[in-house]
Amino acid sequence: MDLTTLINDSNWREALSEALQSGKSKKLESFLKDEYEENVIFPPEDEIFSALNLTHFDDVKVVILGQDPYHGEGQAHGLAFSVKPPCPPPPSLKNIFKELEISPDNGDLRPWAKQGVLLINTVLTVRQSQAHSHKNKGWEEITDEIIKMVSHKKDKVIFVLWGGPAAKKKKLIDESKHIVLESAHPSPLSAYRGFLGCGHFNKINEELRSWGESEIDWSISSLRPVQQELF
Repeated sequence: MDLTTLINDSNWREALSEALQSGKSKKLESFLKDEYEENVIFPPEDEIFSALNLTHFDDVKVVILGQDPYHGEGQAHGLAFSVKPPCPPPPSLKNIFKELEISPDNGDLRPWAKQGVLLINTVLTVRQSQAHSHKNKGWEEITDEIIKMVSHKKDKVIFVLWGGPAAKKKKLIDESKHIVLESAHPSPLSAYRGFLGCGHFNKINEELRSWGESEIDWSISSLRPVQQELF
């Protein structure tokens, strides 16, 4: 497996070229080749880098950091927290919608990604029904590099860190030029300890307005039935 070939955006490929040629990355590629041949792995190979392919480097305005991909059949498709129809929204995504006070009929967040919201997990693959099975296999170094590159090469990005593992990435972000928003994770286990009521979605748009940037449409109308251009 050659991970570089799965990234369509030339700026992302250039930004990650060194990380993707490292010894750890080559070990990860070898591991993933065996995993996809011998087990059921999510997301499908061609969707591993959906976050980078849908949100081009030049368009990134917001980074929402997830953890492990969903490990159930038909759920993960390369965007943190997102699921494609007809898969119903998982519990964490339901709490995200609860915070937004919306009730869409699907959990497909690709329209957010197309508006400049990078929905990236810290680990990008997982074995079916085995949460965290691809943790510490090399993904963390690559996704750390993604965060560092956005922080270093872009100005005025809003980083959204939900939960302890995401908060640990704060040290990778230059807070002198970026905004960092933190709260508990939207999981049902922690959402009532600070996620619900955090107001992050309003704060994001307030910051974008103050920078003269277009706001993100988080509404139900933005989560319309998926059109071909979103693929």
